[in-house]
Amino acid sequence: MKTVVIDPHLQSSYDDYYRGDISEWRELGAIDKAANIRRLCASMAPAAVLDVGAGEGAVLQRLADSGFGERHFALDISASGVERIRNRTIPSLVECRQFDGYAIPYADSTFDLAVLSHVIEHVEHPRLLLNEAARVADRVFVEVPLEHNRGLPCDFVWDPVGHINFYTKKTIRLLVQSCGHEVLEQQQSHPMLRQYRYRLGMKGIAAYLLKESALRAMPSVAHSLWTYHSSLLIRSRRPSNVSSRPQSSQPSP
Repeated sequence: MKTVVIDPHLQSSYDDYYRGDISEWRELGAIDKAANIRRLCASMAPAAVLDVGAGEGAVLQRLADSGFGERHFALDISASGVERIRNRTIPSLVECRQFDGYAIPYADSTFDLAVLSHVIEHVEHPRLLLNEAARVADRVFVEVPLEHNRGLPCDFVWDPVGHINFYTKKTIRLLVQSCGHEVLEQQQSHPMLRQYRYRLGMKGIAAYLLKESALRAMPSVAHSLWTYHSSLLIRSRRPSNVSSRPQSSQPSP
């Protein structure tokens, strides 16, 4: 893969992103994210799972603790994130590496599943990363926040979260398909009540109930007003001369 230079502004914002105490907010978010992975991949029994853009490893920790996958691998652009993951207690973690955000350092068809959970909204060239994930894995799980709604401003403003791409449930699906990959399943979800209470206190309960009721009664209206999440399970595109991964193959160290 041709080397892609990361915007220095983006790189610097992530280098020390995970320094300090582990964020309770990210740990809470990982509950829903890991549950969405298990739900969409319920028909799978993946042995080798790669978490691309694993952050500080909260999602990977929950997947491993729940018995989803036998061998786990992690990649992140952030040095502080890689350090955090290595300091976690994940017995099934085979390897955690820092990477450049695009070139995944594994051979074709190495993994059963690659996970891109809340990553695509951060990267400058999402198709490059999607194609790399599809190259190394039989299936790819993608989840993004659906932020292209009424609350999205007309002009871009940089924020500390680092989102630079904004999606609807239709545009994330089209993005995947424009890469030539097949969407096997797509589901929308709503973060759990505990996250609302963490951010907003008692007001969070009312906000959650309003958004949850609207999502059930008027999903199209709800998506046009507020941010929910969309998860997709993708079948990797491979050249016709590439066969399925042999049962005996192992991820390279």
